[in-house]
Amino acid sequence: MPYQSVFRPGLFTDRVVIVTGGGSGIGRCTAHELVSLGARVALVGRKPDKLQAVQREIAEAGGEASTHVCDIREEDTVRVTVAAVLAAHGRIDGLVNNAGGQFPAPLAHTTARGWDAVVRNNLTGGFLMARECYNQWMAQHGGAIVNIIADIWMGMPGMGHSGAARAGMLNFTETAALEWGPVRVNAVAPGWIASSGMDQYPPDMAAQIRGMRQLVPAQRLGTESEVSAAIVFLLSEAAAFVSGACLRVDGAAPNAKRIWPQVGTGGTTPAFHGFHLASLPRVLQDDKP
Repeated sequence: MPYQSVFRPGLFTDRVVIVTGGGSGIGRCTAHELVSLGARVALVGRKPDKLQAVQREIAEAGGEASTHVCDIREEDTVRVTVAAVLAAHGRIDGLVNNAGGQFPAPLAHTTARGWDAVVRNNLTGGFLMARECYNQWMAQHGGAIVNIIADIWMGMPGMGHSGAARAGMLNFTETAALEWGPVRVNAVAPGWIASSGMDQYPPDMAAQIRGMRQLVPAQRLGTESEVSAAIVFLLSEAAAFVSGACLRVDGAAPNAKRIWPQVGTGGTTPAFHGFHLASLPRVLQDDKP
């Protein structure tokens, strides 16, 4: 079964989009959806085996993707990687700044080294990728950038390093939308998404992860394809007058308030499952609603 996108076939024909963190999770899903709509995708990440696995999936689906091993935290490497994408594809129409990561730690126990590692991964790397795409192609030819941040509203306790970095990415998005216009720069802020990233956290967080849906007014977690759809919209011609914006995909979780103990009405919305290769994270497989 092919990817079941809600967007019209051929929407990105002859377009080239870079997807960082394209070897897993939301990046992998987004790459598949873009390819299903006619795009050629450049998969960027640190682990060649993961990138090559997604490249094979895309080829089996009849699409085209190139792989580019890159540590987005390294300025010279980013510059060379963007040049390599241009050499391979001849253009860059879109950038999905999806690569990132963090580890659980309270602020009082976060070292300078740990802080710097997360900030470089979630802020500096995204800036470098965006700057090079702009300088090497988009400044002269136009394009669209979508920065993936997170649910940072009201702080990010337990992962303050990531919250600070992603809040910085949102501010960078707003600044770049002004300085780089008419290149469009937007952000997508996923909430709690049932993605493979959930399996990267320590086992003692499993109960917390399984209980997240109870804190969401929509009474469930999101899907990778729901985030991908938001990204694809912001890359598309339908968003031609949207720039400097942030689209939340979070089931209204940040709107839950202590003064109003009821979270939603107890019902939920049907999840959108467009990604034909999606699988439930292991940590959720034994979780029963």
